[in-house]
Amino acid sequence: MMQKLLVFQSLWAMERRHTDGHERSLAENIGMIVEAGFDGISAHYTNRTDVVSLNETIRGTGLKIEGVCFPRSIEDLRLPLDLATEFPVSHINLQPDVRLRRVEDCLPLLDGWMRLAEDAGIPVFIETHRDRMTTDLFFTLDLLDRRPDLPLLADLSHFLVGREFAFPVEEENHALIRRILDNAHAFHGRVASREQVQVEIAFPHHRPWLELFLGWWEYGFDTWRSRAPEDGELIFTCELGPKPYAITGRDGNDTTDRWAEALMLREMVRDLWDGTTKPTSER
Repeated sequence: MMQKLLVFQSLWAMERRHTDGHERSLAENIGMIVEAGFDGISAHYTNRTDVVSLNETIRGTGLKIEGVCFPRSIEDLRLPLDLATEFPVSHINLQPDVRLRRVEDCLPLLDGWMRLAEDAGIPVFIETHRDRMTTDLFFTLDLLDRRPDLPLLADLSHFLVGREFAFPVEEENHALIRRILDNAHAFHGRVASREQVQVEIAFPHHRPWLELFLGWWEYGFDTWRSRAPEDGELIFTCELGPKPYAITGRDGNDTTDRWAEALMLREMVRDLWDGTTKPTSER
């Protein structure tokens, strides 16, 4: 078997939050995602009623699920894992909803979550995300020094904004990002600038930031391929979030069509993946 890239779409990113007040139903959003040919969805796995409704809605579609949770304690992970046992997921995306100042205070939580994941037999990846345990790049690197095998879900937009890297990005900072990518088991995809967590990838003047992220993802795909099994599946979730993530105009609405940009991002990522199958000399 060959390694595969599976591209998911975030249900949170399907929210319109338009000033006309209209929101699509879950069934309508799932219909769009299926028709567009995505491989799966990213959805919260924190409430049984919602998870049951989600799984009823996607029955027969073939969509896979990334389950997202926000535990503040070791025990908080038990419900998402129980739900994932009953309603299977590709993996659990864990946003550690704690803001501890000492690495030593984080280790018992990380170790406890990893033990629960191993006992349940369900992959659990720690997301790099602002206002979480992993809010700071340097602090996250310190965590990796203490737990070198910690599986991460890389959302690099948060680190670019958090550290406000100057452009062009210096090699020292590229090396720090590569250290994160060496532990990345899945990806959340959006493009940031040094000032904004999400910029419009359709705008030509944002192309340098897009190219920066494509380069990081290419490295991430390569390093994942080198350590994943031959039949491994890498999940890349398009997560172009609604306002206030999305930049809005004077009318309070998105400046671009985020759904169209998600489709654009998916094709870019698939092309990037196809390129990683070639020897470096041929790229």
